[in-house]
Amino acid sequence: MSPTAAGQLNVLTLLAQGMGPDLHWFPEDVAISRLAAVLVGLANTSGGTLLLGVGPRSGRVQGLSDPQTAKERVLQAALLCDPALVLPMPSLHPAGEGQVLLVNVPAGLPQIYNLEGRYLGREGSHTVPISARGLNQLFSGRSEKQFESRVPRGAALKHLNIELVQSYLSALNLPGDQKWEEILLQRGCLVKVGKKLKPNYAALMLFGKHPQRWLPSASILAARFQGVTSKEDNVEQDIDGPLPQQIEKAEMFVRQNLKNVVRVIGLRYEKTPEFPYAAVRELLVNAAAHRDYQTHADNIHLNIFSDRLEITSPGGLVGPVNLKNLLNVRFSRNAVIAQVLADLGFGERMGYGLNRVVSAMRQNGLHTPRFEESGDLFRVRLYGAPFQAAKLPDLSAYENLGLNFRQQLALGYLASHARITSRVYQDLCPEVHPETLRRDMIDLVRCKVLVKVGEKRATYYKLKSITTKKVALK
Repeated sequence: MSPTAAGQLNVLTLLAQGMGPDLHWFPEDVAISRLAAVLVGLANTSGGTLLLGVGPRSGRVQGLSDPQTAKERVLQAALLCDPALVLPMPSLHPAGEGQVLLVNVPAGLPQIYNLEGRYLGREGSHTVPISARGLNQLFSGRSEKQFESRVPRGAALKHLNIELVQSYLSALNLPGDQKWEEILLQRGCLVKVGKKLKPNYAALMLFGKHPQRWLPSASILAARFQGVTSKEDNVEQDIDGPLPQQIEKAEMFVRQNLKNVVRVIGLRYEKTPEFPYAAVRELLVNAAAHRDYQTHADNIHLNIFSDRLEITSPGGLVGPVNLKNLLNVRFSRNAVIAQVLADLGFGERMGYGLNRVVSAMRQNGLHTPRFEESGDLFRVRLYGAPFQAAKLPDLSAYENLGLNFRQQLALGYLASHARITSRVYQDLCPEVHPETLRRDMIDLVRCKVLVKVGEKRATYYKLKSITTKKVALK
């Protein structure tokens, strides 16, 4: 299916669902105030989608006569919200013979929004005032003003690096002749103080000439240790500057300091970094976007050991997010910073990157990341499984057996371990039901790939026959 056909199918599928708590649509000429009301309602509830270019009652696509003006009207509506609602840039999608503008309101926004003093939410397909009880519950779960939106004393537009701002505007690819100040105001990076526009902490961290003047601890301390503790000889680097540059410099540090190992990818041996670059990048973006910048006592720490990589960021999990639900529940401490980084191509906002970290680790035959919360710190540990140049089991003979990805992970584990237990297999596939994993092992035994040894809790599995091959780094 072509990308155009896929986009059209997506819009038509949404329309077929009908309006609901997380879906609303309007014709192109809807009043900006009505747009703003629905945006506030979605933002105060669980997020959702707004379509522009659809008949209000029929749900039929009318299309857009002027897509660019439609985008600008959505951004104007978001600016009417209080505080200004910072959204992913609206996107055009084909539908029938026309186009529809799709506006995404993310779930997990940290603030409470109002329109001219009215706090609105969603009930069914309607935008309605939030009850007093509902408003109390909303206030208990969200804060009215985020630290990133505050303006530090003495901050002025002259403290922003205009070259960085212009690079950001280029990434947004907005046609028209809007001034950069107007666009940054729409994106939540500037605040009106009296008659003047001033940069908030988000703007200074993203585009500031000297961000650490305002937040001295807002940097990344990176280190590579030769052993499993910080007592070994190490390479260290203090990475500061605006957040996009910090992330890029930290990525470079990782690439320069990760060793190459031989690892099973699928059922073949490949030379690969100790830890997947994609996983480390997502963790760096996540730490920069979601750390607690109000905590001045510490930096983000990137530590690479011989057996693991750790990224520790100040600030525990926030809002409704906890260690059990962090892969599914969305909440952002710094919604503006997260969105601007997403605009610049540093992954998606609202923590979706953690799912990609899990996927990247599994695809490389590595254990699921370990997420930890300790006091006011959040830490992610990636554990490696390096292979040394040696004779390793030849797994290519199993490529034609039609093994599923989970079973391939099990064989990859057995390439460097003598045995695998049901508990270890569950650790490799934590979201899979134990009965499914049990059937996987039964199938591998039936296919004469594995041998079952022992009974009940003492049961383990090993490769039935082992042909070895010389695998070495080049």
